[in-house]
Amino acid sequence: MNRLKYGIIGTGGIAQTYSQAFKTNECGTLAAVTDIRRDAAEAFAEPFQAKVFTDHVAMVEEAKPDAVIIATPPNTHADIAVALMQKGIHVLCEKPLCISPAEARRMIETAETTGVTFTMASKFRYVDDVIKAKAMLASGALGEVIQFENAFTAKVDMSGRWNSTPSISGGGVLMDNGTHSVDIIRYFLGPISDVLAIETGATQGLKVDENVRLLARTANGVVASVDLTWGINKELPYFISIYGTQGTLHIGWRESKYKLNSSPDWTVFGSGYDKVQAFKSKIRNFSGASVGKEDLLINPAGALASVEVIEAAYRSLNANHWESVGSGPTAESTASAA
Repeated sequence: MNRLKYGIIGTGGIAQTYSQAFKTNECGTLAAVTDIRRDAAEAFAEPFQAKVFTDHVAMVEEAKPDAVIIATPPNTHADIAVALMQKGIHVLCEKPLCISPAEARRMIETAETTGVTFTMASKFRYVDDVIKAKAMLASGALGEVIQFENAFTAKVDMSGRWNSTPSISGGGVLMDNGTHSVDIIRYFLGPISDVLAIETGATQGLKVDENVRLLARTANGVVASVDLTWGINKELPYFISIYGTQGTLHIGWRESKYKLNSSPDWTVFGSGYDKVQAFKSKIRNFSGASVGKEDLLINPAGALASVEVIEAAYRSLNANHWESVGSGPTAESTASAA
């Protein structure tokens, strides 16, 4: 595979895992780093001997990367991505892709016009155990899916983070972790038709939601339930559970297993969530797609669909009833589950 020359914009928490992935990733070279805090950019760039910038425009002009990872706050994603793609640069944009479907469509239209590779980075699709579970479900081993559960629950102090500023983040735990949830549901079950979101209280006094329950009904009639929290101590062993007519499957943080109705015992099929493995696979897939050797695991239409589902979920949260997911020229109604 051709090695792409990458730049990364933003060296906050999520970028640290990209750093670990690039140390062993054979699919690209981290050549340039941008952060408005020069000392942070220098520290991040040092292991890679990458060029350092405090402005992404200068980075593009001087370092001339083939591809860029955007790891800045969500309210900046659309403008940065559009500017980069207009320069012919492939863009892997961290989730949430942006904070409105209109912004998502503007980004996708630019990618189509310029012919670059563009998509949203949502790490859980790239976890080995998630991919194995998807194959098992597709094989029919679990039978018909009756219930699907997802949970991202951890107590995290968000009071001093940009995530708690609505104008920057676009929302709270539903916007942040909920984007992962929506992408996972679509990956396993296909398009989502309507949603019901309920806020279940708060403990940190944030200006955004911090505890949310989400029900998502798919076009095939399965109702998935999602449990999201930043506000309470709630350690759960599994973040995905699938209950079918022929068996049950759990994907966990440290172990994944399934049990068929015909078997008395559980079968362990994986060692759980490996964050660096997921990021390496994500970069590898994006690199392969950028050189025309494979398809994106999350295509632009799928990324837009996730933004539309989250928008509908916030409408539901505010209105306290089920909301249909909107449709558009490249929306979920015409998109594949990719």
